[in-house]
Formats: sequence, structure tokens, C-alpha cells
Amino acid sequence: MAKITYRHPRGTVTVVDVPAPNTVMRGAKLNDIDGIEAQCGGSAQCGTCHVYVDEDCGVVLPEMHEVEDDVLYGTASPRRANSRLSCQLPVSDALDGLVVDLPQAQS
Repeated sequence: MAKITYRHPRGTVTVVDVPAPNTVMRGAKLNDIDGIEAQCGGSAQCGTCHVYVDEDCGVVLPEMHEVEDDVLYGTASPRRANSRLSCQLPVSDALDGLVVDLPQAQS
């Protein structure tokens, strides 16, 4: 299980425990966190689960796959160096303490 912090653009912060084998996206959906639409259900096709990873949280993320990299170029909010698709971040103990910022828009 990992404690994940979702920071909303309007300043709200939501911290939840997300059990494996979920993804960061699924953790948001299971906990009714606004800001992650996940229109494709987690298949890395729509980009509506885009998040900005807080690089100061100290969590090492899995390597980005080519499909995720391609999808991030078409997201509604601008891609940044710390952009990831939350559907491509599998939850494990290694993600404990992860902090993600939700973008202004997903679609």
C-alpha cells in the first residue's frame, strides 16, 4: 500500500492510501478524487489522467514507456518534464509518499 497525495489546482489536497495492484489513476477513481477523468479506463490512450509529479517527494518512478511518452504530447494541459499518465504508474510500496499535482484541465 502507498500513501499518495493528490494536489488540486484550486489548492485542495487529498491524501489516500492506495493498495497494490492499483495504479495512481485507479486510486484517484476509487477515492472519488476530482481531476482525473480516465476516459479510456487506463489503457494509455486518452491522456485524461495526466498528472505532474512533485520531483521533491523523493519517489523513484518506473521508466516511461514509448506509448505513454507519445500520449503526453496530446494532453489538454501542457506537458512538462515531470508529466506522467497516472494510469501508467502501478502502485507498490516504492510509490509510498508520491505527490502529484493535477492539471487545470484534462480534456
